[in-house]
Amino acid sequence: MGIFNKENRNTLTSAEVSALWLQYMGDSMAICVYKYFLTIVENREIKRIIESSLLLSESHTKKITEFLKSANFQVPIGFTENDVNLNAPRLFSDQFLLFYSKIMTIHGLNAYSLAITNSERKDIQNYFFECLVSSKDLFQKILDLAKSQPNFSSVPSIPSPVEAEFMDSTGIISNLFGDKRPLSTSEISNLFFNSKKTGFVRSLSLAFSQVAKQEDVRHFMVKNVTLAGKDAESFDTILQEDHLPIPKRWDAEITDSTISPFSDKLMMSHAAFLVNAALSYYGAGLGSSLRSDMILNYYKVFTHAMEAGVICYNIMVKHGWLEKQPEAVDRKSLSQGSGK
Repeated sequence: MGIFNKENRNTLTSAEVSALWLQYMGDSMAICVYKYFLTIVENREIKRIIESSLLLSESHTKKITEFLKSANFQVPIGFTENDVNLNAPRLFSDQFLLFYSKIMTIHGLNAYSLAITNSERKDIQNYFFECLVSSKDLFQKILDLAKSQPNFSSVPSIPSPVEAEFMDSTGIISNLFGDKRPLSTSEISNLFFNSKKTGFVRSLSLAFSQVAKQEDVRHFMVKNVTLAGKDAESFDTILQEDHLPIPKRWDAEITDSTISPFSDKLMMSHAAFLVNAALSYYGAGLGSSLRSDMILNYYKVFTHAMEAGVICYNIMVKHGWLEKQPEAVDRKSLSQGSGK
């Protein structure tokens, strides 16, 4: 049938299909989100950021459609105008819109880097390099604007050591008995970033809990507010023990609106995406930690994210919202004469 013909330049590996498919899902969601943001934003500088974000997402979905169709792959449904209500009143402040754009651009930058290294076709690699460069430019604009805002929280700084030093112990055992060594720069960076990201999940879940229509979706969002809130506080506690600043929280930037700008499908998919991202970032934080209290804390928050993920995906399957990714050939079904 020629599906393994490597001479066909339109052939896509499973890694390439996965990267394109997932990006299409994410960008079709982003189009809905940013179109709504444009109806409520008032700050001109933040509006320009959102307009740029929307243009990038729209250009990505068009290019991905070309790649998938040329390789005879089904383009995912993703999210459409049916998943957004542009007439919904304001649910987020302008400051939250900027913060949202920053967090989601960070996710994009990480995803594009991984996609480049997993792609074999040069045109696919070049496409993701272009995504990386354009998102880098957007991120720098967002950061410059965010740093000028009064509620910007910067990653903690530490003094430079006088000379090079070497560890005389990891501190893993001594930390079990309360004799904690000071946090390293890697540990501080991961704690601060994970606190910020997890706080973002809490605030977004809070907003979604106010507007969700399905009872199980609303119940999940309320539960996620509690889990994410506890996890963010656990990161903050470790930072504060070393007298380091913690990130700003964003709950106050959510209005009291109960009219949803998004479908329950979009909100649950958004939550699932953030759960997956959290698992990756918690894993990276765990890998850079040598203090026993931090290792135990990462295990705890990792478990919370896994718990949220299971509930999340069960709800999506129940309502028929979880679009299936392309899969390998089902050899068992074929051998039994029931191949699709």
